[in-house]
Amino acid sequence: MVRLLSVLLVIPLLASCTSIIEGTAEPGVSLEKPGPAGTVPAGLEQFYGQQLAWQDCAPFATTGSSRQAYASKRDVECTRLQVPLDYTKPTGDTITIGVLRHRATGQKIGSLLVNPGGPGASGMAAAAGMLADYRKTELAARFDLVGFDPRGIGASEPAVRCLTGPERDAERLDLDVDTSPQGLAQTEQENKAYAEKCAAGTKFGAAMLANLGTRDVVKDMDVLRSALGDAKLSYVGYSYGTRIGTEYAETFPQNVRALVLDGAVDPTQDQLASLVAQAAGFQKAFTEFVKWCREKGDCPLGDDANTSFRQLTTPLIQQPVTVGDRKLSYNDAITATIQALYSEQLWPLLLNGLNELKNGKGRVLLTLADAYFDRDDQGNYATITDAFNAVHCVDDQRLTDKNALLETAKQYKAAAPFLDDGNPPGAVLDSCAFWPAPVSARTGPPKADGIPPLLVISTTGDPATPYEAGVNLAKALNSRLLTFEGVQHTVFLQGEKCVDTAGVKYLIDQTLPADGTRCA
Repeated sequence: MVRLLSVLLVIPLLASCTSIIEGTAEPGVSLEKPGPAGTVPAGLEQFYGQQLAWQDCAPFATTGSSRQAYASKRDVECTRLQVPLDYTKPTGDTITIGVLRHRATGQKIGSLLVNPGGPGASGMAAAAGMLADYRKTELAARFDLVGFDPRGIGASEPAVRCLTGPERDAERLDLDVDTSPQGLAQTEQENKAYAEKCAAGTKFGAAMLANLGTRDVVKDMDVLRSALGDAKLSYVGYSYGTRIGTEYAETFPQNVRALVLDGAVDPTQDQLASLVAQAAGFQKAFTEFVKWCREKGDCPLGDDANTSFRQLTTPLIQQPVTVGDRKLSYNDAITATIQALYSEQLWPLLLNGLNELKNGKGRVLLTLADAYFDRDDQGNYATITDAFNAVHCVDDQRLTDKNALLETAKQYKAAAPFLDDGNPPGAVLDSCAFWPAPVSARTGPPKADGIPPLLVISTTGDPATPYEAGVNLAKALNSRLLTFEGVQHTVFLQGEKCVDTAGVKYLIDQTLPADGTRCA
């Protein structure tokens, strides 16, 4: 998923290696070396042709949710891919990328790599989680399904680590809604301290943070393509994963076979315009939720739903609700709502949560917020939030113009009135303004000359990546747009027959759906 943006805001790592040492398999480990395949950049031969050691996935689990996902999947296997920390120094320090695979059951075309976006979400967990729907399609027979955790994320080592579990709990209670000069100064100081903690808490420090961006992720993905024995890449990218797919097509156009990009990040918008568009997207999804809510008969939102929602949530600014030994903060209530607006399947939980809040309780909303942050019952967090910030800070241009930030804050409140906390708009530098690593991403619209036509899927009621973003991406890449009429974030391989049929046919035989195809 694309995270809600905010302008406020067991195998040891092999380091300092100059060669990859291959060996014999230990019990329970299967060694494979089908690569190198396809184009191999000079100086990276040892990485592109490395031997992979496949084993049980249990040691790769880093969170309660991933432990549960891997434990219930007996037909998956995992490995670690070794890549350079810095591709300009291929004989220097190395890091590893966690990889999960479900083998094809029939005549195999190759591997199908998947990434769920974020940035910061685990591709390994996503691949394990999508297997039920995946097996219902012909893809299961024709492709190895491969999910990978991008560098710094999940099972990839080292992981980005900025805050401890208790520090993250405390951060969720620290609202930062005070837009007075003193309040803004305090928030900026906290953002600066956060950037410093990221450098201090992550192995290789600023060097790791400087090489975490999408520019480097696509290079890792190309190494993985070759090490798996595929001359060309087949890929499904969701949400921010569409940016990875776009960057790959720009960097390695000769290696593209078929890319499905679902829930596009708009290549024509800058950060601030994208933030306002996302706010409008969530307001639209909230309006649809309200319509559904009122049909249920126990909806706590009155005639003016925006006002009713604010009356339910803003009292939490002064008085959070106690939930066991924890508290539901205003920020958590908003996060829970955003989490539920990603999919109609979560609307019943949001309805229950708002009714609970009306009665002074907060268990359901706190559970939804925990799911967004991937916090387990022991207070441990996945790396998703820290990784999101770290990638964002090297992928996107610094936001330092406070006049522009203030104007965006005003536009944001106007675009999403249900999220208005009642305080005046304010302009504050986020943690990226203090980041100890430079921006490394490309600038300008994508240019991927020479690639085959790609399939872009966009949903009319997508709250996080609005429909027009997919229209713009398809146009920029001269690719085919498939429209899904619905209210959710991404849709491919989620049981929608019309969409799945078109996407599966494209991935298998590279036949695109007819121009203008719409699914409902």
